[in-house]
Amino acid sequence: MTTDIEECIASNRLYHNDAYHIVSDSEKTRIQKDLLQWYHMEKRMTMPWRKDNDKTWDRATLGQRAYEVWVSEIMLQQTQVATVIGFYNRWMEAFPTIRDLANADIEKVNTLWAGLGYYSRAKRLWEGAQKVVNELDGLLPNNAKDLQSEIPGVGRYTAGAIASIVFGEQTPVVDGNVIRVISRWRAIHADPKKAKTIDLFWNIAANIVPDSNPGDFNQAMMELGARICTPQNPNCTSCPINTDCRAYNQLNTVKSLSKKGFFNEKKKRKQMEIEHGKYKIVQHIRFN
Repeated sequence: MTTDIEECIASNRLYHNDAYHIVSDSEKTRIQKDLLQWYHMEKRMTMPWRKDNDKTWDRATLGQRAYEVWVSEIMLQQTQVATVIGFYNRWMEAFPTIRDLANADIEKVNTLWAGLGYYSRAKRLWEGAQKVVNELDGLLPNNAKDLQSEIPGVGRYTAGAIASIVFGEQTPVVDGNVIRVISRWRAIHADPKKAKTIDLFWNIAANIVPDSNPGDFNQAMMELGARICTPQNPNCTSCPINTDCRAYNQLNTVKSLSKKGFFNEKKKRKQMEIEHGKYKIVQHIRFN
């Protein structure tokens, strides 16, 4: 029998209740320590928007960093990193500051965006820059709540990314990579598009993001999903958080029990056929 990690999450062989998804204090401490340690050693520095923050930066410098992260996050929506790098570099050459973008012609904005698709993203960046310059003294808000409420096109994820990476706010981010990491780490097999499931992912992410280096932690979660906890063939043995990964531990348990014949079809179920009038009832009894 071949079992992979996704089958294991979905399996009814190893039953558990909702408490199984709760993050203990010790697990929280471990994921913060182990994930940040891995990220600081393995993070990709080929992305021009990824820079180490300096706590001595003034508000204007932080505002510039916020603009750079904002542009990169909007470009990265529905687009691969390798594709975005060239577009980002050309964009920053044309519009090095948020004021340059606000004063630009929309046609030039669209021309530079050509090839990335989803052109409404470029328009929202342009409109957002104009609002920041005209109404906010040229500085993006320094917290997730105001970013989401005041800047056109900035949703919960983008607001959390900017606020944590640039301003050090202890706030979570949840994208496709983070959902995949959390769903395996906590063995959550539920429709990720349903509101209750989305809330669960955000709650878990909020619970584990540290107050120190929240931006690095959030980037580490995304990096882990992109490079290790991949959709297909995840490299679980190299994962820095596999100690407390529910799905990985389930997978190892299933493999161990399978070797011992625990899931042998002859032992797993017994079929009983009962004749009742003209109907035949087939009853399956599971022993797991």
